[in-house]
Amino acid sequence: MDSATAGLMDRPPRPRAAGVIDRALLVRAWLLLGGVSAVLVMGGYLFTLWQAGWHPGDPTGAGTPLHHAYLQATAVTFAGIVACQIGTAFAARTDRASLFTIGLFTNRFLLWGIAFELVFTAAVIYTPPLQDIFGTAALSPAQLAIIAPFPVLVWCVDELVRWARRRAPHPGDTA
Repeated sequence: MDSATAGLMDRPPRPRAAGVIDRALLVRAWLLLGGVSAVLVMGGYLFTLWQAGWHPGDPTGAGTPLHHAYLQATAVTFAGIVACQIGTAFAARTDRASLFTIGLFTNRFLLWGIAFELVFTAAVIYTPPLQDIFGTAALSPAQLAIIAPFPVLVWCVDELVRWARRRAPHPGDTA
């Protein structure tokens, strides 16, 4: 539901040999955004367990002293994935232009979608029946503080890459 990126139609078309699937897009999505998200989420998971005194090999199953921490780590993982997807959603709105040029809050449907996923995530983490189904536990303010910057970090990494791409000549551009 976003408007077209300014100048998009001024660029020449892709070469026929380039194929239908843009490899740069896949690298950006899977390696860059996916890699940053994976590191952040795994860091949140391990931080939650380590804060509770976990060491590799310690049992975390039901009835063990670390089981509640494991449930919280699961919730941190879920909330972290959601948070990273918010950053990815903002990053994916454009492949070259800065998000600031198209406007941070110009896509109402994206904002409503984000609001829905935040409400759903909160329900999964804080509602006892859903906690039982999904194996989560309520998060502490410190755990929420760890997750809060995830969307901004994911988006900033992509914004830096797009900034570098704008500085480099685009194939087919004339000097």
